[in-house]
Amino acid sequence: MTDFIDAFRTALGLIVTLDPDLVEILVLSIKVSLSAVVIASLLGFAIGGALAVYRFPGRGAVSAVLSALMGLPPVVAGLVVYLLLSNVGPLGVLQLLYTPTAMIIAQVVLVTPIIGALTRQACQDLLEEYDEQLRSLGASSSAIVATLLWDGRYRLITAVLAGFGRAIAEVGAVMIVGGNIDHVTRTMTTAIALETSKGNIALALALGIVLLTIALAVNASLIWVQRLANRLAYA
Repeated sequence: MTDFIDAFRTALGLIVTLDPDLVEILVLSIKVSLSAVVIASLLGFAIGGALAVYRFPGRGAVSAVLSALMGLPPVVAGLVVYLLLSNVGPLGVLQLLYTPTAMIIAQVVLVTPIIGALTRQACQDLLEEYDEQLRSLGASSSAIVATLLWDGRYRLITAVLAGFGRAIAEVGAVMIVGGNIDHVTRTMTTAIALETSKGNIALALALGIVLLTIALAVNASLIWVQRLANRLAYA
């Protein structure tokens, strides 16, 4: 028990004093996750909006696959990206394996289905309410998608925050494609796993506290956005 208390005190000291190693890992983690979420949001909004509005053969199957991919195991996503970026893979010439870019790609693969599926559901719900009105105004399908995305912006923020929560807490995929290289591809989750195995509990605990704080902040933001959306809906 004494060892745990000492480790906890040391961990708080690392956070308060902004330990360089901790800050470096934190900055890289946030940079990778934010980049992935921005890209995944652009893809997810387009895919989700199109699936809600456009009618084409196989639409139901695509929607089902998109929903199923929300639960895609991170290690599977990491393996797929690894095979694509390895020297013998189709994108091996780009030499992206074991770089932050590879980690961003892996997180985009994981986050896009989440944002896309939530966007599709949000747009579909709104379309049921406004479809006849929009069609009567002569709006094109692309214009309808844009209108639904704007009208459902608060629900889409919720989708983005959910995607960020998935990305920042991911460990399996980024470990495979990033390699957990010190000062290059070491994120909070991979560092926690490594430092714990090395017995450096203080740094692992400090990173865990920061990661938990981020998770709580994301969840608090989700609740706030949902409440704001409800107030505006009944205003």
